[in-house]
Amino acid sequence: MARLVPPPRLGLAGRLFAAQTLVVLAGSVTLGLVTAAVGPAIFHDHLRQIAGHVEEDTARHVEEAYASASAVSLTVALVAALAAALAVSAYVARRVAHPVGQLAAAATDIADGNYDTRVAAPGLGADFDTVVAAFNAMAGRLAQVEATRRRLLADVGHELRTPVATIEAYVDAAEDGVLVPDEDTWAVLRTQTGRLRRLAEDIAAVSRAEEHQLDLHPRRVAVADLVGAAVAAARPRCTDKGVTLATTVGADLPELHADVERLGQVLGNLLDNALRHTPAGGTVTIIADLDRSGVRITVADTGEGIAAEHLPHVFERFYRADAARDRNRGGSGIGLAIVRAIITEHGGQVTAHSGGPGTGAAFAVTLPAAGPSTRAGPAV
Repeated sequence: MARLVPPPRLGLAGRLFAAQTLVVLAGSVTLGLVTAAVGPAIFHDHLRQIAGHVEEDTARHVEEAYASASAVSLTVALVAALAAALAVSAYVARRVAHPVGQLAAAATDIADGNYDTRVAAPGLGADFDTVVAAFNAMAGRLAQVEATRRRLLADVGHELRTPVATIEAYVDAAEDGVLVPDEDTWAVLRTQTGRLRRLAEDIAAVSRAEEHQLDLHPRRVAVADLVGAAVAAARPRCTDKGVTLATTVGADLPELHADVERLGQVLGNLLDNALRHTPAGGTVTIIADLDRSGVRITVADTGEGIAAEHLPHVFERFYRADAARDRNRGGSGIGLAIVRAIITEHGGQVTAHSGGPGTGAAFAVTLPAAGPSTRAGPAV
């Protein structure tokens, strides 16, 4: 069966040019008709006012001369005006259609997965510039989402390999009768399945945070209350490991306007990270003091420290300075990424500092202070 080929359709430039051509032709025809209808009567009236009674033959000759001159001059003028108008129409149509065509081509590229495509501002006014800026912002956002998706798939595959391989090896050994399930076996399997569960939870949390989809419920909260809750939760783990947990909270610190649970998660992650890298007999200190932009909360330890080349990457997902050692300790590798994402959502910053291996490390969270309270004071 023969395939029907749709007839060619005019593009935006052709339609704009055709529309403007119709406008010009309509104006030209209207001009000619009005001139032909009104001009002779006005000319004849002026002729009678100047010369009085004019012989019929003379009047007819003069009117014919006027009509001929008017027709020639009007025709020449209309042709010249039509040519100029069509030229301007063609330029305007191409000028307007070109950025629209670029936008359509860029949209096609993005639909094909080329997220680096951008469109230059056409310089046709604020409306076009706004559309182009919104399109480029959308393209950038899609590129970020695609990069996040690719990194997530690669990281998840990398992180799942070890626990899955461990579980598979134990299952194979049990099936072959080489391994008899005992408490040690169940402990290993429980550890690996727990690691998988924590990994799934952490991936979900950091993905929501990096995509700005955290459900924040901010309220005014005292810094001392935040620090106290985090210390109370971490103290049993520090005691079990033989690590000293010290606290210093400055006086008269301003309140924060923040989500208490999310900031508790931030401090919990930082304390867990410090405890993981601090040996028995070491010290973990949490300090809250004033900062030029608000409040600074620092979690410092006397543990292993961080080499200078690793400091710029510690907040990246799944980044580890010593991958094998950290996996044995059960960290998911994205706790600090979650910290950075949550603090960024609160309008703050988090930085890492270390003098190098063996000198300990410090993570400083800076948050803006809450504005003046709008609550009414007690009645007098």
